[in-house]
Amino acid sequence: MNTLKKFYYLITAVLMLSAFVSCSDNDDIVPEQPTPSQILSSTPWETTGAKDKNGNPVALTDASVAGFVGFAYFKADGSFAIYNLNDALRSRGTWAVDAEGKTRTITALNPDGTSIFSRVVDILVLNGNEFTYRIHTNPNDPSVYYDIIHTKTAHAEPANGQLILASTPWETTGAKDKNGNPVALTDASVAGFVGYSYFKANGTFTIYGLNNVLRSQGTWSISPDGKKRTITALDANGNVLFTRVVDILTLNSSEFTYRIIPDAGNPSVYYDIIHTKVAHQEP
Repeated sequence: MNTLKKFYYLITAVLMLSAFVSCSDNDDIVPEQPTPSQILSSTPWETTGAKDKNGNPVALTDASVAGFVGFAYFKADGSFAIYNLNDALRSRGTWAVDAEGKTRTITALNPDGTSIFSRVVDILVLNGNEFTYRIHTNPNDPSVYYDIIHTKTAHAEPANGQLILASTPWETTGAKDKNGNPVALTDASVAGFVGYSYFKANGTFTIYGLNNVLRSQGTWSISPDGKKRTITALDANGNVLFTRVVDILTLNSSEFTYRIIPDAGNPSVYYDIIHTKVAHQEP
């Protein structure tokens, strides 16, 4: 019996020691801290304030800071999209934060992948709730700067197709009539809609013929529900040449197809203009 008691005592002691060691091991586990890049990409950000070099508040509508105001989405794949506070796409491209979290770099891109600009800013605050950076607006006078304050937000990125349309050049590769029959791209009914299109993130567009000659330029937008695309063609002086609203039938990463009704008085006659993603660089 004494031998059996000793055995039980030994087992109990071993179990208690194991529990103590396990608890000690758990106490030594330190949660892995997110990197600065992970913090920036963890949430959408809304510009909620700005200050000048003296720490005075600056209205977000002030020309000195208005170009930096909006909803920002820094994605884990290294891409970003920034929208105005009215949800119109303002810029897109690539981003990076240095390992120490001291600077953030963005490179805004055209639809064909060429760079529009690169901007490096000093990070003043970066945590789960606030992202504030300092922008020097005068390269010849570093004493002039503004601190742009962003706050974590639940604002969803617009899903109406703006980013898709602005992310690649498009080539007209087909057309169909109202019966679904193919129409040659040289046919007079559709030839005026054929070419290479570049819808840029700043709301401007250029369209070239397949011979790389500029055909039209101006501004573009997509309706909030993603069902209509509007272009306003402008001449070299900014005068309106025409405005065209079309129904979007397909808009995804590889195809953009819209329906054009040549005569608004006869909506039964229409053509579907098919565009395909292309790597063609803008002339």
